[in-house]
Amino acid sequence: MSTQFDFIADGLKQSVPLVRTLGLEFVEIDREHAVLRLPDNADLHNHVGGPHAGAMFSLGESASGAIVLAAFGDQLGRAVPLAVTADIAYKKLAMGPVLAEARLGRPAEDVVAQLDEGERPEFPVAVEIRTEDGTTTAEMNIVWTLRPNRT
Repeated sequence: MSTQFDFIADGLKQSVPLVRTLGLEFVEIDREHAVLRLPDNADLHNHVGGPHAGAMFSLGESASGAIVLAAFGDQLGRAVPLAVTADIAYKKLAMGPVLAEARLGRPAEDVVAQLDEGERPEFPVAVEIRTEDGTTTAEMNIVWTLRPNRT
């Protein structure tokens, strides 16, 4: 992971208690994508021995938040990033550690241009959740917004 984006991992670990509770690991973060890892922890297992669906959802949402901060961290002085909607499709039973890779669905420049115009932009983030061997176990779509700060 680029040391340029270490502050995102550190910030999320400090400000979001669930990140610490789940033991999420930050594998990669840059302006293009973010990859987080949920270790295999029996305390987070479901009734069939894999990661609980709620833990996987939280992993994916956290990965999406990391890419939002990487792409729009320079806008935090004038806008607050907020998740608007999220959906998840569980595709295959996950066993062991899982990774979530998040990617912006719109160019960051377009989102910032909309913010510059005084609008409250919305933008999608796609997340693939997979086992360490690359098997896709879930797919998420999260819509985020940058809510302008009131002056």
